[in-house]
Order: sequence, then structure tokens, then C-alpha cells
Amino acid sequence: MKVQFRNALLSDLPVIVDIYNTTIPSRMVTADVDPVTVESRVPWFHAHVPGKRPLWIAETEGRVAGWVSMQSFYGRPAYNATVEISIYLHPDFRGKGLGKTALAYAMEQCPSLGVENLLGFIFAHNHPSLQLFAKMGFEEWAHMPDIAELDGVKRSLKILGKKI
Repeated sequence: MKVQFRNALLSDLPVIVDIYNTTIPSRMVTADVDPVTVESRVPWFHAHVPGKRPLWIAETEGRVAGWVSMQSFYGRPAYNATVEISIYLHPDFRGKGLGKTALAYAMEQCPSLGVENLLGFIFAHNHPSLQLFAKMGFEEWAHMPDIAELDGVKRSLKILGKKI
């Protein structure tokens, strides 16, 4: 599958939100329990800066297949070289290797972004994402037991990290 990545535009925000909202019902990917709105994500969108903390659109087959976000970790200057990555895929493109392609692309861009440490925050019950990150050389850097509650079920969070 040929994939192209480009910087997201504000006009992409509706499809970004749509893709994000498809993951909420599974209770595997995000701690949001209700759909988010485009309006609520505008400040989040503007917090992304191409060349520093990008938000990329992944396109294939003439469609938006997903998106990749890099966000500052903890918001303090001493952590400027550490970012959290998020990858969200349209349901039609899950399980087809696009996650690996997106993660590899992001890792390749890290040096030009000044990123030395890449983090993934992944629920401990999200085995597909944990396996993907492990295959790409990430290691468990933290385990936070039962810190989230989804539909009455306590869930743990793992932080997987990789030095770039």
C-alpha cells in the first residue's frame, strides 16, 4: 500500500475527528468515553506546529487513511526532546500495515524535529498496538496500573519508549 504523509490543514479537522471518534466505542485506544466535536479539537489542532510538533494526514488510494500526531511531553522545557506519538487509522485501513508505515515515517522524521525520545501511551489491554510498538523497537518504560476506568472496568496504561 502506497502511503503519502502531509501536514494536516484545518479543513482536515472533521475527518481527523471522525477517525478519532470511531475508536471510542472499542474502549481500547482512547480514554474519551463520548465522541468529541470538531470545535472542541480546534485548540488541539493549533497546538501542532509543522517542523516541531506535527500533525500529519496519511493518504492512500485517494483517501484519508489516518493521521499521526506528535505532542510535547509534560509541557516543560527540559522535556523538549521527548514527544508522545498518536496514530489513528480509519476502520477501512486497520490491520493492513498502515500503523507500521506511519510509525516508521514518524521515527524517520524525529531527527529533523529535534526529537530524541518517542513515547506511546497505550492501554495494557490494547495488544495490537503494544505488539506494533514492540516490533518497532519500543520498550516498556512505565506501567500505570488501573489508572483509567472505562465502563466500570479499571484499565492500566503502559508507556512505551524508544530513543531515536
